[in-house]
Amino acid sequence: MISLIALFTSCRGDGENVQVTGFLSEQGITTYQYGTHVITTTAEVFALRSSDVNLDDYVGMTVTVRGNEIDGYPVDGGPIYIEVFEVSQ
Repeated sequence: MISLIALFTSCRGDGENVQVTGFLSEQGITTYQYGTHVITTTAEVFALRSSDVNLDDYVGMTVTVRGNEIDGYPVDGGPIYIEVFEVSQ
């Protein structure tokens, strides 16, 4: 049972738990080439992916996402990369 919990936790991302509120949009063409969506705040952009939430359902909305920073990012001058496990409006 313990190994299943560890596996589930590692699938959610390896880094710090974060919460970000901003405008969610689809990821366009980028130089850093990671993430399926982005959330933009007044000060920063974050790359997103999710295996738990359909981020397409929130495109064009201002939302709050909760997730974990993915270790090893940012790269190539890109943004922080988040594995999202919850979205709220």
